[in-house]
Amino acid sequence: MFSNVKVFKWLKFLNVQNYINKFNYKCEISGDVELVKIIGIVGSPRSNGNTENLVTEALQSAKDAGAEIELIKLGTAEIEPCIACDICKATGECAIYDDMGEILEKIRDSHGLIIGSPVYFGSVTSQLKMLIDRSRPLRMDFKLKNKIGGAIAVGGSRNGGQETTISTIHNFLLIHDVIIVGDGAPLAHYGGTGVGSTKEASECDEVGLQTSRNLGKRVAELAMKINEH
Repeated sequence: MFSNVKVFKWLKFLNVQNYINKFNYKCEISGDVELVKIIGIVGSPRSNGNTENLVTEALQSAKDAGAEIELIKLGTAEIEPCIACDICKATGECAIYDDMGEILEKIRDSHGLIIGSPVYFGSVTSQLKMLIDRSRPLRMDFKLKNKIGGAIAVGGSRNGGQETTISTIHNFLLIHDVIIVGDGAPLAHYGGTGVGSTKEASECDEVGLQTSRNLGKRVAELAMKINEH
């Protein structure tokens, strides 16, 4: 027969061992977790402007949610327009050798995208449109399928074409089979909707800042959910 003291010591050992096993299990699981990568794309020709400000806010929110982030500024990149040569249909690669190759590679390797543009006549900028038109190599076998995407637009007034600009970005993402999210509760807009008639004006736009932050959080959270192991 075991004495009460021996039984107590044995139970204590089992409890400690159980705790150690649980701790080791959690460490093992956390060690297998890979950070999701969220890319922010600034479609403005201007650096350090309103669009970059809101995309940066969205990326910071994604980082706070646990994602790795990177900012790409199309305005400082060397990008040529599509020339409709159709070589990409035969080879799967664009025949124009500029900065677009590296940008498309980063997009392909990401888990989520946050694309921002100022409103140019109710739509996106020429810089962003060149990215859209040159992205066909990624669509050859739907390399962006099930990635998470969101959009940000900045207009000169509160009703300055943000939703039509975001719609253009959403159409691009849909054609690539990307999963689209908005900024979610409590505001639940199409995405980040900012106002900035002058450079850096968006820094005082609480609606634009909040919707962009919410969008970044939503993109990161869903990307992490889909990529759980």
